Amino acid sequence: MDPRPHTTTPPDTPADTPSDTPSDGPRAATATTGDPRRAVPRTDAVLADPALRDARERLGRRLVKTAVTDAQQRVRDGELAANDLVTAVLAALPEHATTLRPVLNATGVLLHTNLGRAPLSDAARDALTAAAGCADVEYDLATGRRGPRGTGALTALRDACPPGTDVQIVNNNAAALTLAATALAQGREIIVSRGELVEIGDGFRLPDLLTATGARIREVGTTNRTTTADYADALGPDTGFVLKVHPSNFRIEGFTYAPPVNELAALGVPLIVDIGSGLLAPHPALPGEPDARTVLRGGAHLVTASADKLLGGPQAGLLLGDPGLLARLRRHPLYRALRVDKLTLAALEATLRGPLPPVRALLDADPRDLRRRAETLAAALATALPDVRVTATTAVVGGGGAPGVRLPSHAVSLPAATEPALRAARVIGRLDHDRLLLDLRSLHPSDDEELHTTVLTTLTPTAAEEN
Repeated sequence: MDPRPHTTTPPDTPADTPSDTPSDGPRAATATTGDPRRAVPRTDAVLADPALRDARERLGRRLVKTAVTDAQQRVRDGELAANDLVTAVLAALPEHATTLRPVLNATGVLLHTNLGRAPLSDAARDALTAAAGCADVEYDLATGRRGPRGTGALTALRDACPPGTDVQIVNNNAAALTLAATALAQGREIIVSRGELVEIGDGFRLPDLLTATGARIREVGTTNRTTTADYADALGPDTGFVLKVHPSNFRIEGFTYAPPVNELAALGVPLIVDIGSGLLAPHPALPGEPDARTVLRGGAHLVTASADKLLGGPQAGLLLGDPGLLARLRRHPLYRALRVDKLTLAALEATLRGPLPPVRALLDADPRDLRRRAETLAAALATALPDVRVTATTAVVGGGGAPGVRLPSHAVSLPAATEPALRAARVIGRLDHDRLLLDLRSLHPSDDEELHTTVLTTLTPTAAEEN
């Protein structure tokens, strides 16, 4: 028998579980013990607080618990009163269970790659919700058997193309080119003009992608001029296809020449045309931008494009053209790795079949309407903010679309010093010398009220409260 006296330590003393010990508040605990840890409410008690019930259901217990433990540490550090802990947790929680946050794009760049390119239409967003659970993406409800994948989206895309066109959908335009080069030119040559071996964002170079497929590049012509004869002279038994690439993020002017599609289509080998921005039909505001309908009618055997640019849909790569070539691509093993999911199929179909997507409204906006919107917004802000102006400016398509095209617009102009605060409030404008421009060409009219409220609340909290 142990001769020492036996003592029992209660399991919930500060020495054992300081963070789980309830108290009447940090001041009382500190006065009694000198240890602010006594003031920290138990984690399970905080999580059970009714005020956090909605957040737990919306965001999940794990995310809410992280915010709780952060707030508890602030109480331990003496930065926060225990009675204010739940309020601090609610303030720290995000709106959504994702680190991606919605922003207001007032940059004047309609398709801003860093901001997610084309905003989806309400129809596409609704389609995402409809497809988010279990859906008949590859199931025939009539027979109860496996069915073809993405029939609705493929049919909608086919309907938007000239008769006789087949279509396929992959992850993005780079994936479309990768699949085409792998299936049609692996171990063979791709003939392409020197002036079209482009580099796009983040150091991505087209030649690197093509050679990574096992194809060889046969450069023809010069940087500024390439003729049909240049392509014809390079043809040989190793030719996989001729590739024509729209230089979507730059423009060469002056002494230049590039052969039309119909001449290249008559060379006797497949012609693939990368139009880039996904314009399916001509648009009057973009006279120099290639569109799928015109290029296909010109004789191109295959057209590749992005879906999240001028088409206004989700990120996807479009393959449009000859049914025989598309069948070869569809049977290639690489296609399985590049196919899209049910959410992309749903959003793309809704974009094609539904009302015009937001990017079309931005592109078609009347400059007079933009000026009226800017004047209305500036007048509302001027009641609380000094130095608010309306400025005529120009917007651009962006996203590698319509290089050189300038779209007339109007912006609300604020001092440049306001930029950091507004950026933190998710209002993204562009700096022009000592001014911050909030360009309305890249904002839908339905965003004007939110823009007004956010700017007012961010820059003049007192005035915003009074309003």
